[in-house]
Amino acid sequence: MNKAQKQCFEVLEKRGCPVAALCYDFDKTLSPKDMQEYGFIERLSMSAEEFWRASNELVKSADMDSILAYMFTMTKEAKRKGIIITEKDLRELGKDIELFKGVEDWFYRINAFGINNQTVIEHYIISSGIKEIIEGNPIAQWFTKIYASSFYYDDSGRAVWPRQAVNFTTKTQYLFRINKNCEIEDVNRYMPDEKRRIPFSHFIYIGDSETDIPCMRLIKSSGGNSIGVYNPADDKGKKTVSNLIKENRINYYAPADYSEGGMMEMIVKKIIAQIKAKHELQRISAQQYANALRN
Repeated sequence: MNKAQKQCFEVLEKRGCPVAALCYDFDKTLSPKDMQEYGFIERLSMSAEEFWRASNELVKSADMDSILAYMFTMTKEAKRKGIIITEKDLRELGKDIELFKGVEDWFYRINAFGINNQTVIEHYIISSGIKEIIEGNPIAQWFTKIYASSFYYDDSGRAVWPRQAVNFTTKTQYLFRINKNCEIEDVNRYMPDEKRRIPFSHFIYIGDSETDIPCMRLIKSSGGNSIGVYNPADDKGKKTVSNLIKENRINYYAPADYSEGGMMEMIVKKIIAQIKAKHELQRISAQQYANALRN
């Protein structure tokens, strides 16, 4: 994160200003394609269709979790080609990931808006993609935390086993970890709403597909806001998010264009302004209630 913005947010939080959590899926939300399609699959001498067909067949034949299946396919095909997968290699792949229009300066702009509206902004990734690849992309610096699938590496640095697999149902645990500001061992521990660092009403979840539905639904039903995004060049994607809003699973949808002045920016800025306004009204109400008790 920009150092000056970080210092401003620290001051704002100490003053009791609201904290807003912007949570993003990655593949097809911030980037047009699955991250494995930016160099890794090509190294295997496979097409994207061949790779995902092999992964999906494993899901069916072995009744395997889809995330574990694609991670196994990555290691299996690499071994078959005599390719060693290392953490360094995966991070290098992250540098070449294509991002949707406007993503590169999106985080700075939204943070600046938060500062001007006295609201602390924190960005989080909650993705089924590979954490090491995401960490290799320049935008990784903007995230407070990246929750994603990752590999365990042996002493020689070779990826040998899934260390973490984040699927569409386990994604929700990370929302609670952000909400409670806790680690996995405390995620199910009872905590009164007023003790939680970021209330769900201060969450904005941004995702693209049905795999994001549990998170989108949780945030929407808890008073927060969920936004479905779609590739402007993909009519099928627009139909998907349109169905989600008809089914009352998301609050809004927009093209995955993060440019200044675009639909996405307009929606997010209005939500942040709303969070700030509600926070101030709650503060005024609490103060008036306290005054009434004293009188």
